[in-house]
Amino acid sequence: MVDSLKKPQFEEVRPGVKTPAEETILTPRFYTTDFDEMAKMDISVNEDELRAILEEFRIDYNRHHFVRDDQFKQSWDNISGETRKLFIEFLERSCTAEFSGFLLYKELGRRLKGKSPVLAEIFNLMSRDEARHAGFLNKALSDFNLSLDLGFLTKSRKYTFFKPKFIFYATYLSEKIGYWRYITIFRHLEQHPENEIYPIFRFFDNWCQDENRHGDFFDAIMKSQPQFLNDWKARLWSRFFLLSVFATMYLNDVQRSGFYASLGLDAREYDKLVIEKTNETAGRVFPVILDVEHPDFYQRLETCIANNEKLSKINNSRSPKAIKLLRKLPYYFSNGAELLKLYFIKPIRVDNLAGTVR
Repeated sequence: MVDSLKKPQFEEVRPGVKTPAEETILTPRFYTTDFDEMAKMDISVNEDELRAILEEFRIDYNRHHFVRDDQFKQSWDNISGETRKLFIEFLERSCTAEFSGFLLYKELGRRLKGKSPVLAEIFNLMSRDEARHAGFLNKALSDFNLSLDLGFLTKSRKYTFFKPKFIFYATYLSEKIGYWRYITIFRHLEQHPENEIYPIFRFFDNWCQDENRHGDFFDAIMKSQPQFLNDWKARLWSRFFLLSVFATMYLNDVQRSGFYASLGLDAREYDKLVIEKTNETAGRVFPVILDVEHPDFYQRLETCIANNEKLSKINNSRSPKAIKLLRKLPYYFSNGAELLKLYFIKPIRVDNLAGTVR
């Protein structure tokens, strides 16, 4: 029997159902959009590519991939203590993010039906993929005697409204960074199987191809709307979304570096590789990418990490709420200033390379 102290305790809505993590600026978000505006979009400029992508989705390459086998049928009490806590948090964040994609894509498929049939079918097929991913992750949580009530999440989460243009920016980056995260972990564990603490990572090779295909769709849909990419506002918004996604991942992962260490990965080096690859990939569609090799880029993110550690200590102190807030303000301002300075690092123009191999 494993000592109960080695099994972290999580707050539960009811026995076996984990209370969802508190919503913060770093947790996965749920989105909604202007469905009428999206239905009116003219996709004729790039319709051939979109139809080719639709045919790929219809093939459903991973139809039989997400099937649990005998390797899952064992006790996982050997994953204990802080590693167990961090791994459960990883499964929860991943499941929530996949389920968020399912809800958005399913609603888009429903709302666009009869108005934009190609897009409606693609969104429905992508929601199929996201539902599989979320279900597979939630089933993994059950190996640790927990699960998420996804119906409760649907009703209880706040929804962020983005215009279609920004939905495309955000979901494109989410899918592409997901690809690079999963394939990097898979390749690492393929070379170092002794660090594979749980069999879900063996599924990441085919799994990440779903993320890649989804990202390719958003690449194609943005190219069907040149006005989303070809002006000075697009350059500013590209920088904003790239920085938001990269900073959120880096701050989250370094905060949970123990999880990556359990896989034999250095969280900082892992994130730097993922950021480098995602940044390069984004250059295929965005007019600018970030200068992630600028000497200030990671230095400023490290300042934010140090600030967050101090904020956490203040939050865990016994001071009155008003005193806590006053003590936190300098670190909030510091984080804002560092992120603003990161935003104003001169980006790399790539729109002049349109039509070339990048």
